[in-house]
Amino acid sequence: MFAIPLADNADLRPLEPWQAAEFLANMDRAREHMSPWITWADRSTDLESARATLQGYADRQATDSARLYGIWQDGTLVGGTMFVSFSAATGVAEIGVWTEPAGEGRGLVAAAVRHLIDYAFTTRGLHRIEWHTTPANVRSRSLAQRLGLTLDGTLRETYKINGEYRDSEIWSILAREWKPSA
Repeated sequence: MFAIPLADNADLRPLEPWQAAEFLANMDRAREHMSPWITWADRSTDLESARATLQGYADRQATDSARLYGIWQDGTLVGGTMFVSFSAATGVAEIGVWTEPAGEGRGLVAAAVRHLIDYAFTTRGLHRIEWHTTPANVRSRSLAQRLGLTLDGTLRETYKINGEYRDSEIWSILAREWKPSA
């Protein structure tokens, strides 16, 4: 298995179905932190549902339409990033992230996302990367800005979390705008 160093004590690795127990533990630590922002925060609540989440991404990776990676810090899964959708045919992918509080504030998520964007543009030749967030998620919006993405617009009340409809901002960056990591 490969691991991409993100910091002295942290790396990015594939997150696979056999790691369901570790993923569930991460979800349990992150759930309250994530549930205001991410619709799938409450989907992995036991070992079976955690395995199903990971298997869904593995199945979609096999069809080249999604990928899921974990961020490990000091040997503990503290978050991750994924291609929520990935289309070589259209040249468009959406990137998403999650983290528990222990994984914040160290630049790990930003470093992981940079690797995914580099891969999408330089290795796979995609044209556009999207980032979807809600306007209220200040940390997510800030990361999109730091990565050089542009706010394309806001879609009103496009999804429901905790019984409340939320707006969705769409941020993007095009291949010609991206400055690959050194």
